[in-house]
This record gives sequence, structure tokens and C-alpha cells, in this order.
Amino acid sequence: MDTPILDPSQVSEGRRLAVEFVRRAGADDGKLARVALIATEMATNLIKHGGGGILVVDRFDDADGSGIELMALDQGAGMADVGRSLVDGYSTAGSPGTGFGAIARQSDRLAVFSRPGLGTVVMARLIFEPAAKLPSGTELGVVSAPHPAETVSGDHWAFGAGKAGRTVLVVDGSGHGPEAARAARLAAQIFGEHLDEDCERLVERLHRALAPTRGAALAVARVDASRKLVRFVGVGNIAGAVVSDGDVRRMVSHNGTAGHIAPRIREFTYPFAGTPLLILHSDGLSAKWELAGYPGLAASHPSLIAGVLFRDHRRGRDDATVLAMRAS
Repeated sequence: MDTPILDPSQVSEGRRLAVEFVRRAGADDGKLARVALIATEMATNLIKHGGGGILVVDRFDDADGSGIELMALDQGAGMADVGRSLVDGYSTAGSPGTGFGAIARQSDRLAVFSRPGLGTVVMARLIFEPAAKLPSGTELGVVSAPHPAETVSGDHWAFGAGKAGRTVLVVDGSGHGPEAARAARLAAQIFGEHLDEDCERLVERLHRALAPTRGAALAVARVDASRKLVRFVGVGNIAGAVVSDGDVRRMVSHNGTAGHIAPRIREFTYPFAGTPLLILHSDGLSAKWELAGYPGLAASHPSLIAGVLFRDHRRGRDDATVLAMRAS
């Protein structure tokens, strides 16, 4: 769920939408109350300090566990000292200065990216269940939103930790709306059922499975920790990049539409050192972003990376999904 918060009258609507989303996820009354408070304070801060922005609510499932993630995205003045802003009583807007601290107290995990002139992204997580069997170093962040005229997104994503390594899928069903969503959901289902296949064979299987649908652009990326490689297979315009030791390498997809015409399905490999960061996104985002323009962002939680790229590079006329994964 994502909703604009551009006017004080939208604060209560943002809270209502957040609570309803979490209620559908099966949260109890205690968690609903925490979500209501976090959403209210985030939305209020978007107006007071960010000049308006976007409130995003979604599920998460990574090494933190599983639960609900709320994010506030703004392009305001930014903060020079995030730590000081977390202290009750400190405010730059003449208010009591307790909102940011309240978000921190109600959250099980809080992360912030903010720089003067670069706006602010705040992430707050409520953990419903402990992590299952994911590797402890797996951090995931995703922001996904439908076409502005649609209620369902034609984009989808999936993650799995199989025998061959940690693997992600981003898929963009052709067009937008329910039929695009059907193709994207089918791709995610097939991906989950055949996670241990090598990447080329997996994408070939997805290509065949999508034949009865309108087709999709998709990409699969896998961290092969034993060989220190990222393996990548893409069909169509899903952008991918691997960040390692401060170097950003754009990964290569072949032209085509999975399910219809895919002249070449080929794996490319990208060596890495240290802890790799993978970024994949649909063409609902411009591919002209540069992490160098955001000092410190590459080392931040992947949700903050996804949030900043979504906020600043969404085209606004299509479904949009950006996924970031750090795999140590």
C-alpha cells in the first residue's frame, strides 16, 4: 500500500489505510494500535518536515523475521543529525518534538536515511514472527506500487534461499491491471516451485509457463556465495545492478517478452568481494539513478535504498517495483 500525504487532512486517511492493511494481515489489537501510532506520526512528520511525501505499508520477510514495514518518503530539507532528532523534545518545527521518538519506541526495527538537501526516508518494522530458515545475513527491502489508475499491480517479486544460493525474482507483466498481475503472480509461483534449478533453466521454465498469459519482462538474480558470483538472467526491461566494494555494475538482460518471444536466455556472472548488494527494478523506475548521489545510502538498510530510488526515480505512469537485497 502506498498513499500520498500532501495535506494535513490526509494524515487520518493514511492511518486508516495502514491499519486496514495490517488488519487484513491478521494483526491483533495491540499491533494495530502500534501501527496506528506509527502511521500517524510518520504522516504528520511528512507534512511538518518534508513538505509532504508518501506513506508506504507492506509485509516483509527476511533475517529480521516477518511482519509489517511502514516507510515515510519525502524530498524535504533532510536532517543533519538523525540521532538528535530521535531525542524527545528536539524539534525544528516548533512542535513538542516527541513524534520521531514515538516511532522508535513503537518499532521493533527502525532505520533512517537523511541528508541535508536529499530528503528523508524512515523505515519502521513490527516483527510478527521470528526469522525461519533464512541465512542470518539476508536483508531485503522492496517498494512496489501499481499504475496510478489501477488498484492491482502488474509487477511482482519473490525471494528464496535454496541449495544453490539466495535468489530473487522481479517480474513485470505486460501492460498493467489484472491480466498483467495474473502473469506476474504465475511467474512468482513457478519460481518458488523450482528454486533449486540453475538460473538459465529456471528462466526457460518461466518462459514456457507464461505462454498462456500476456507475457512479462522478468529477471532472476542469485548470490552464489561459494564461488563469489552473482548469477543473472534477464528477459526484457528489468534493470539489475550489483554493488560490491563501492563499485556499481549494471547487469545485462536480453530483449524479449517471457512467454512469447525470448530469442536469447543467457546467464551472465558478476564476481563480487565482501558483501554484495543487489538492486533490481521494473521499468516503472528510470534506470538513470546513481548511488554516488546519495552519500552513505549504499551502506544503509536495503529498504531505505529501495525507498530512496522509488521516491526519486519513479516514472509515475506504470507499475513500479524496486528490490534491494544484501547477502553477507
